[in-house]
Amino acid sequence: MTLKSALEDLLATTLAAVSGIVGKLEYLSSLRNPKEGAYSHWGLARVYGDGPAQQALAEAHSLLFLRVLRTSLRTLRGDVEVSSEASHTPPAEYVENLRNHLPVLLPQDLGGGSARHFSSVLHALLSLVKSRPDANPPA
Repeated sequence: MTLKSALEDLLATTLAAVSGIVGKLEYLSSLRNPKEGAYSHWGLARVYGDGPAQQALAEAHSLLFLRVLRTSLRTLRGDVEVSSEASHTPPAEYVENLRNHLPVLLPQDLGGGSARHFSSVLHALLSLVKSRPDANPPA
């Protein structure tokens, strides 16, 4: 018998190990099959069953998506620094990659957020990280 719900376990264990809000959103979106929309997380499905695991992953994806939209650009800029460092990618390249994969990053349930708002946030983040003197080292 488990003491946590699948969502609580996902948030407290799996996602706690992923750096940054943006990194967590990217990670969750990587678990979803873009054609079918189903998530794949072997450990959660094994412990809680496929239905509760799917529900927890979808809910966490929506929660993180909304959290990104509600977070200040200043905070997100720092978050992108952390998330890009964890993926060994320069911040500008990291944000550009996110922009190029925008549809995959969007949860099925936008929870009142919008793809357009999210796209604007990524556009602003890209401008901010490119404007940093150390963001674009000389070639």
